[in-house]
Amino acid sequence: MLPLEGITVIAVEQAVAAPFCSSRLADAGAHVIKVERPEGDFARGYDAAAKGQSSYFVWLNRGKDSAVVDLATKEGRAELERLIAGADVLLQNLKPGSMDKLGFSLDRLKKDYPALITCTITGYGDEGPYAHRKAYDLLIQAESGLASITGGPEGPSRVGLSIVDIATGATAHASILEALIARSRTGKGADIRISMFDVMADWLAVPLLNSEAGQPPKRIGLAHPSIAPYGVFRSRDGKDILISIQSEREWKTLCAKVLDQPDLPNDPRFSNMVERVKNRHLTDGIVANSFGAMTRDELLKRLAEADIAFAEVNTMDDLAQHPHLRRIEVETPKGVVSYPAPAAIFVDEPRHYGAVPAIGEQPASHGKSSRKAS
Repeated sequence: MLPLEGITVIAVEQAVAAPFCSSRLADAGAHVIKVERPEGDFARGYDAAAKGQSSYFVWLNRGKDSAVVDLATKEGRAELERLIAGADVLLQNLKPGSMDKLGFSLDRLKKDYPALITCTITGYGDEGPYAHRKAYDLLIQAESGLASITGGPEGPSRVGLSIVDIATGATAHASILEALIARSRTGKGADIRISMFDVMADWLAVPLLNSEAGQPPKRIGLAHPSIAPYGVFRSRDGKDILISIQSEREWKTLCAKVLDQPDLPNDPRFSNMVERVKNRHLTDGIVANSFGAMTRDELLKRLAEADIAFAEVNTMDDLAQHPHLRRIEVETPKGVVSYPAPAAIFVDEPRHYGAVPAIGEQPASHGKSSRKAS
């Protein structure tokens, strides 16, 4: 039996943040009913990378039922009321105020359904000067300051995936699970409010505190502001390898077993982390020269034998063929799609992942797909 079997989630959702949350609830056995407008979640049209379907939608909507509800009509609002009346959780990320205008204010729902857990995702929360602003992932990356510490010296950059949406969805998921545990003890529901801006500001606590201490982070690409050597170095055959030296023991090992310069740590310019960071151009230059004299295979062998932390700077093509990649296969309206498995592994309890619904389809009502992680 899955941990959330018997839990019903009504997800009035679109895009990424709320669907990320509800997909994880569905994975754990919850019956998730995705409420879609007649034309469907607009994320269905983001791209056509998954057998002609949106990669976002296929990734984030497995294991759910799709219920077409036109909330602009009296009949549609009555249908949503019926769904909420039988639900344990209401998750929604519509534009702020939309649910109120439709007659589903949180105050009213709390009164009529005291055991209901509601989770509302917005861009900036309910109050404050930005409360009614539209908010999307990249907008919050910029507004929160994340973009200012991402990329290289040439300018701010977007993180290469929807990090704000995913972080917000993960926060909502954890919060809903907390509320379900609390309800099992008290019988009372919960009113959870999560803003994308708050989530990202929380994640930015370390660079913010450093900035307020007079040490604002600099954009240095694939390097570390306070550790050296920690960055990318190229092999003789043109392969980029990222290494991380976290301690003096590791530095001495790198010098002796990889760089063939065992006396280098005795040089005052490289004798400790502070000095190596101060002389970063010299530190990195020495490592770069040594790496540039060896092939990729030679370097990987030396680094592995010395137990140095390293990674290759891979592409998505490399990830697709990566020997460590776990995948799941999910049924979709246009056939089976394979993509990376959820990270959590429940030992001796293999997870099965439900199908992705077409608009108005209810595959989740007929049991989980037999496909599982591999």
